[in-house]
Amino acid sequence: MDYSVIKEDDVFLTTEKNGDILAGDQKGYGLYTQDTRFLSQFELKINGKEPSLLSSNDDKNYIATIRLVENKEDVGAVEAVRERFIHQRIFYERVTFTNYFLEATQVEASVSLDADFQDMFIVRQFKSGEVGKLTGHTFKPGSMMIGYQGKDDTTRETVIEWDSPANHISSNGTIHFTLELEPQQQKAITFTITPVIAGACSKPLPYEEALGKLEASYQNWIDQGTKIESDLPVFDEVFKRGAVDTRMLMTDVGFGSIPVAGVPWFSVPFGRDSLITSLFMLPYRSDQVKGTLRTLAHYQGKEERPERDEQPGKIMHEIRFGELAKTGQIPFTPYYGTVDATPLFIVLASEYYNWTGDLEFILELKPAINAAFSWMDHYGNIKDDGFIQYAKTSEDSFINQGWKDSDNSNVHQNGTLAEDPISLAEVQGYVYQAKQNMAEIYRKLGDEDRAGQLEEEALSLQERFEKAFWMEEEQFYALALDGDSEPVQAITSNPGHVLMSGMLSEERVKRVAEVLTGKPLFNGYGVRTMSSESVGYYPMSYHNGSVWPHDNAMILLGLIKTGRSSEALTIVKGMLEAAQSFENLRLPELFCGHDKEIGYLVPYPTTCSPQAWAAASSFVFLQAVIGVNPDAAKGEVTVNPAFLENMNEIKVEGMRAGGGAVSLKITRSCDEYNVEVLENTSGWTVRQA
Repeated sequence: MDYSVIKEDDVFLTTEKNGDILAGDQKGYGLYTQDTRFLSQFELKINGKEPSLLSSNDDKNYIATIRLVENKEDVGAVEAVRERFIHQRIFYERVTFTNYFLEATQVEASVSLDADFQDMFIVRQFKSGEVGKLTGHTFKPGSMMIGYQGKDDTTRETVIEWDSPANHISSNGTIHFTLELEPQQQKAITFTITPVIAGACSKPLPYEEALGKLEASYQNWIDQGTKIESDLPVFDEVFKRGAVDTRMLMTDVGFGSIPVAGVPWFSVPFGRDSLITSLFMLPYRSDQVKGTLRTLAHYQGKEERPERDEQPGKIMHEIRFGELAKTGQIPFTPYYGTVDATPLFIVLASEYYNWTGDLEFILELKPAINAAFSWMDHYGNIKDDGFIQYAKTSEDSFINQGWKDSDNSNVHQNGTLAEDPISLAEVQGYVYQAKQNMAEIYRKLGDEDRAGQLEEEALSLQERFEKAFWMEEEQFYALALDGDSEPVQAITSNPGHVLMSGMLSEERVKRVAEVLTGKPLFNGYGVRTMSSESVGYYPMSYHNGSVWPHDNAMILLGLIKTGRSSEALTIVKGMLEAAQSFENLRLPELFCGHDKEIGYLVPYPTTCSPQAWAAASSFVFLQAVIGVNPDAAKGEVTVNPAFLENMNEIKVEGMRAGGGAVSLKITRSCDEYNVEVLENTSGWTVRQA
């Protein structure tokens, strides 16, 4: 990462590595909340000069520490350490100056700040539009306020406060400080920057108190989550990195915490991304999944609105809260152009039940689940052929509405792009899994008729899928069916998602698993989105040959469920090697698909990091090596370990299941596994397969 980023709840800050936001910069750096930039300039100078960067560290996610120096070679230096974090929607920065000259020194420090209140879509040059106007600066002793009146009739303000006397404040927002420092003496200036929307804001706390509360919240997250300790350090470190990155990306928009897609530009709830991330979170923090389901149920489609691709029962794709969204200049209020989020909503609800046995919550969600099934029956089946498709409903609709949503992601072997309505392979798997899983739950609720109906529909889908998607010559499943019901014959990762549905026969599972981990698809680090032998392949594409950690984790869920441990370990091993190529062992959104044989991993040039479903993929790696499968209907947790090379022991503590948690110690000796149950408060049986 060539930038610094911190985030807390729905506020995030991106800056240069030295901590600055340069006026007029085109990189989009700033302090954001509600899709609005509340700080567009933040520049520190020492004695009129930009200090040199010594180090920049934001590996803890919640705090960044940046060390700068204004140096006079062989004489001395003034060091400035910028420490920053966000707590309760307020940005705190403490700048500590230290005199390393041999004599007393006068330090002239200045900080230039400004706010343009631009909508994120304007900042990123994705959209122009009618906007409001700045209302000017207001200065008081120790504070400055910058105001804005939005086109949406909402007032927005940036309130900047500091705790040391300033000797001058320029009309352009530059604050000047004079510090008298004895040798080795330190002095600090603390700033707080508060975004204010329609007058609502919190009062800043003392710096140390706010930081202590933030640190305590992170520690609580770790304490409440599954903890692991193995004899393979990189496995543990990647897991822990995933845990803190996932915590960073949790946001509450009013209905409980939900993982947002990623920082910096997708720090909002996304239907598909939030659902898949939550699916991965089940073995780590199953309690946190409820916020995702409640949020998406709240925003579930209520009416037919083609300009937003909204239909009754449909789960949203993306929601935005900025000025352009509120004035209807962009459709993300929310936008519903996703074909997979609706069945995935049911899959997540049913898998949550499978981990917890929480029928009460399923009853709460039942109206939303029924509405989602109704959408699949009445709107999703566009061609009335028993498959779920998508098609554009307006000029602004996304062309492709699966997770591979690039315009060129559905390409035939002759190089032409598939035309809609398009039936994606993985989506049919999600639908099958939703119906089979919910049939069992409805039966538990005493609705035998509904359970039987869903099972019949699932069986019918299974038969149709096999006939329509299986490619005999390629011995693999098609990526999709196009608008003429012709198969899109590219060999891709998509059918790998179908493994977790239970829809494929044992013979087909074996073949799919082998193809996914064979050379044309597997590049040594992970499963490519498209085979290197397919016509549309290029390794630096977004969806046609790159490698996505979450894509691999979805495949892993299926390999775990179907007992294909050898292929699962191949993927986990590759992902761990990939993580070691990135800062802080942080798996990014994606990386290029170049073969490992070139000797190094090729990063993708623009990627979200941290990114939610990439971060949470590490929890699926744990599922893979311990082979855990919960079953609420049977009241048991099955463990079928398969360790990586050089791993012979792992301790898993506090994994939530049933009405409590399970702690295990698993050891391997001469390829024999011993599972010791250290604690079991789940109320379920733990057994080794």
